[in-house]
Amino acid sequence: MKKNYDYIVVGGGSAGSVLGNRLSEDPNNQVLVLEAGRTDSIWDVFIHMPAALTFPIGSRFYDWRYETEPEPHMNNRRVYHGRGKVLGGSGSINGMIFQRGNPMDYERWGKEPGLENWDFAHCLPYFKKTENALDQTDNTFRGHDGPLKLTKGTSKNPLFDTFLTAAKQAGYFLTDDVNGYRQEGFSRFDRNVYRARRLSSARAYLHPVKNRKNLTIRTRSFVRKVVFEGKRAVGVEVQRGRKIETIYAKEIILCGGAINTPQILQLSGIGNSSHLEKLGIDTVHHLPGVGENLQDHLEVYVQFQCKEPVSLQPNLAFWRRPFIGAAWLFLRRGPGASNHFEAGGFARSNEDVQWPNLMFHFLPIAVRYDGTVTAKGHGYQIHIGPMYSDARGHIRIKSKDPKVKPSILFNYLSTDQDRREWVEAIKVARKIMNQKAFDKYNGGEISPGVEVSEDEEILKWVATDGETAYHPSCTAKMGTDEMSVVDPNSMKVYGVEGLRVADASVFPFVTNANIYSPVMMVGEKAADLILGKTPLAPEQTDWYRHQKI
Repeated sequence: MKKNYDYIVVGGGSAGSVLGNRLSEDPNNQVLVLEAGRTDSIWDVFIHMPAALTFPIGSRFYDWRYETEPEPHMNNRRVYHGRGKVLGGSGSINGMIFQRGNPMDYERWGKEPGLENWDFAHCLPYFKKTENALDQTDNTFRGHDGPLKLTKGTSKNPLFDTFLTAAKQAGYFLTDDVNGYRQEGFSRFDRNVYRARRLSSARAYLHPVKNRKNLTIRTRSFVRKVVFEGKRAVGVEVQRGRKIETIYAKEIILCGGAINTPQILQLSGIGNSSHLEKLGIDTVHHLPGVGENLQDHLEVYVQFQCKEPVSLQPNLAFWRRPFIGAAWLFLRRGPGASNHFEAGGFARSNEDVQWPNLMFHFLPIAVRYDGTVTAKGHGYQIHIGPMYSDARGHIRIKSKDPKVKPSILFNYLSTDQDRREWVEAIKVARKIMNQKAFDKYNGGEISPGVEVSEDEEILKWVATDGETAYHPSCTAKMGTDEMSVVDPNSMKVYGVEGLRVADASVFPFVTNANIYSPVMMVGEKAADLILGKTPLAPEQTDWYRHQKI
C-alpha cells in the first residue's frame, strides 16, 4: 500500500463513499478510503436483496453489534444498536427508506451560531446533487441527475392503500412527496432501490469510479487512531489482520458515524482531557463536546392481526425462501424485490410543534427487525416514535484499546417532553389504525394490546418494547459554542490541523426522519468545503408551513 496520500477517508459508509468519489474527481488528488468491514460483494444476497434487510442486522459479518449501557428509564435494558460493518456502512444494511427530513430541520440548524450556511436554502442544492428521483417530475425540490437512483415502491398489497385511506379518514393530509413541497402528511415513500437491488452510497458513488488510478479502496482496514505530530494530523494507524502500520496523508477525514468517529477522536487524544487522562491517553486537544449531544429516534411497532389473507406473513415460511430468492435473482420481482416500507407519513402530535414530530412507517406484515413473528396467520404493523426527543446521551471510550467498544448511553425516556410525546404518538397511531378503512382487515391489536391504555401503561410498554430506529447522530456537532467539535465552514476539528469530520456526528440536531439522505448531503457539501470550491448557490424556495388554527 502506498504510504502517502492527499486525503485519507476513514469509513466507507454513506458519507465516506460520497467523499471518496468527489475528492478523487481531480486526478491530482491521491485518495485512500479505509473501511474496517468487509466488501459489499455484488453476489451478497443479504445486502442487495431489499427484502433480506433483516438478515445482516445482528450478524457479526455485517454488523458491529453495539449495545447501550443499561438505560435507566427503560428498565435498565441494554438497547441493541446495529451499525454497518461493510463497505457502504449502515447504508448497506438499513431499510432503504429515503427521506430528507423537514425543511424546518435545516432552518433550525441555520439558526445556530455559525451555521448560517446550513439552512434549507443552502442544503437543498446538495440534496438535489445526490439524487436521481426517477418517479418524481418536480425540479424545484428534487434532483434528477445525481448518482443515487430513487424509486417508489411497486407493491400492490391492498393494505398500503388502506393505510393511506385510514390516515385521511383520521384527518390527516395525503401528500405527493414527503421530500418535496409538503412533508407533513402521508404518502408512498421513496427508497434507494433500483432494478430490484439495494443502491447504497458505495454502489452509487464508489463502485462506478473504483478504477480511478488516484483512488484506493481498502476493506478490512481497522483504523485504531489518528497519528499526530504536535497539533497536526499526519496519518492513521491501521490494523489489517495482525499487521499494524501507519499510513500518512495531508488530510484525514473521519466518516465513521456517530459512534465510531467520537471513538476514534478520543483514542487519538481529542476529547475531554479529564476523561482521556483517566484512561492513560495523552491529550492532543481538549474538546469536551466529543461524544456528547448524542441523539437518536426510538420506535415501537403497533401490531394488528389481519382478518383477510392479504399480508406478507406467509412469505416468512422457510420453505418459500428459495422461490422468493429465485424470483428476485432471475426476474427482479416478487416479495424479495421490495423493502416493504413503502408507505408512511409525518404528523404533529400536538398544536405546540411547528412541524411534524412523529414519523410513521407502515408494513404489511407483523414482524420485528430480528425476524421475530408475533401474528398468528396474517398481520400488519405501524412503526411509530417521536422525532425530537430532548433527551441527550453520550459516547465515551472505556479503554485505550481500540477494539474495546465504547460506552453508549442515550437516556431514552428521560425527559417530560419525551414521555409526553410518546403517549401522544401511540394515541395517534391507534387513531389511524382503527379507522373505518381497516374494518375489513382489523383482527384486533396484538401489541401492545388494547389493555395497555393508560398513560403510565403506555410508557411502561415503550420502556419494555422500544427499539432504536438506527439514527444515532450529533456526537461531534458543528457549531461555535464550547461544546462544538467541528467548524461548520470547513468541517475541520477545532484546535488541530489536517483533521476533518463529515458524517452524522456533525449534525447539531437530529432530523425528523431517516438520516441516510442528510448524511449523504453532508458528504456532498463537505466535499466542496474540503476542496475549496465555491459552494453551490443557495436555492430560495417556499415549502409547506403549518398554520395554527
